[in-house]
Order: sequence, then C-alpha cells, then structure tokens
Amino acid sequence: MKKSIGAKTLAMPAPLWLVGSYDEDGAPNIMASAWCGICSSQPASVTVSLRKATYSYAGIVARKAFTVSIPGESQAVEADYVGIVSGRDVNKFETSGMTAVRSELVDAPYLGEAPVVIECRLIHVLEVGLHTMLVGEIVDVKADESVLGPKGYPDITKVRPICWDPAHGGYYGVGQYLGQAWQIGKQMKQGN
Repeated sequence: MKKSIGAKTLAMPAPLWLVGSYDEDGAPNIMASAWCGICSSQPASVTVSLRKATYSYAGIVARKAFTVSIPGESQAVEADYVGIVSGRDVNKFETSGMTAVRSELVDAPYLGEAPVVIECRLIHVLEVGLHTMLVGEIVDVKADESVLGPKGYPDITKVRPICWDPAHGGYYGVGQYLGQAWQIGKQMKQGN
C-alpha cells in the first residue's frame, strides 16, 4: 500500500545543471540548478526555474540568454560549490578554478570544463509561485569529442552527468543501461 507524503517536489532524479549568465557589469556568473529539463522538441528548448532573488535571474532576463553546462561526476564538488555561494559575494569561476568561456552565439558564458554545454536564447518567462520558469530555445549544443558516441552525440556513459535526489539532497551518478527506449516495450506487444 502506498503512503501519502503530500505535495512535495520529489520527482527524481533531477539533473544537476550549471546555468551561466553575465551580471549587470558583464562579469561571468554560474549557478547550480536542479529545477530544469527539456520542455519542447520543436523548437528545441529547455527550461530552468529560478527564484527572482537569485543573482543570475536579472542577468538572464536582461541579456535574454543563458547557458547550461552539464557537469560530469568528477566535477561534483565544484558544481555543489557554485550552488552554495552567491555571485554577489564571489566570482564563482575564479574561486572554483573553473574557466568561463564566452559563447559566440548567445550573450552568456559557459563552463569550459563541462563535457556538454547547451547555449540558449531566452524565449519565455513564466512566473510559477516561488520560482520563475525561464524557457531557452537551444541555439547550439557543444560537447567534448571525448564524450561523443558512435552517432556523434554525447554518450551518457562518457559524460557521466550528475543526478540530484530532491528527497534526500544527495548527488548520484547514472546507473546501469536497461534497454533501448521505444524498443524494449515491444516485447509486450508480441503477446497480444
């Protein structure tokens, strides 16, 4: 029997993304976010939900751009760090030892060390309670050649992205391969 837990943000896992932006003085900033994901395939778009009080929010809205850097497991400490300090107080790139790279396509920086980067043009802002959804149309995806698979796309087993458990606040890696999407379920159709 299932037990009611209540209305909580317990969808799991959540991706740990690093959202890049410039502040009002043009300084690069990066923050950790787990309230994010793909929201449309046409146009290819992602959403990141931030509180207006975050240092990143104003820069993203003013410049109409942001980036998503997808850190690998080896960057968990740095990714957590940029989520617990504010860009108002420190230059997160300098203090973490990470590299801010200026996007050539959108007005936002990305993390040079991230295996995968998504460059986005802000197309929608939707207030939803405490958070505001920022929808970014994907302008380009960049990936280190070392994480590309046979089809030329990022390979999840090489990227080794970080997942966040919102119920317990822990970080996890990606688990074992379970099967090909839209294929493994076909075995159930054969019996009908």
